[in-house]
Amino acid sequence: MYEENGIVYADNQEPCLKVLEVRCVQGGILILTFSTGEQRLFDTTILTEEVFEPLKDEAVVSHPYLEHGVVTWLNGSIDCSPEFMYENSFEYNTKGVIRVA
Repeated sequence: MYEENGIVYADNQEPCLKVLEVRCVQGGILILTFSTGEQRLFDTTILTEEVFEPLKDEAVVSHPYLEHGVVTWLNGSIDCSPEFMYENSFEYNTKGVIRVA
């Protein structure tokens, strides 16, 4: 049982998934750090609805920012839910990566 905004709910409250860090690496690929502690890769090219059309421009897609744990672009006029990004992303593990100097 939990209370939220003055309403009492009988079930358990699910922790809210948030993006804590976002970095665009190339071609609309984002490295996301979630509130779970996981880092995952998300390909923005799967966002094909008309509202995401501006993300085809590298100048736009390469400048994401976070607003309350949600990845946004263009001063918040485009956003994508953390849950969708998590479900449609891939595990990213930097352990074992060989760096060539």
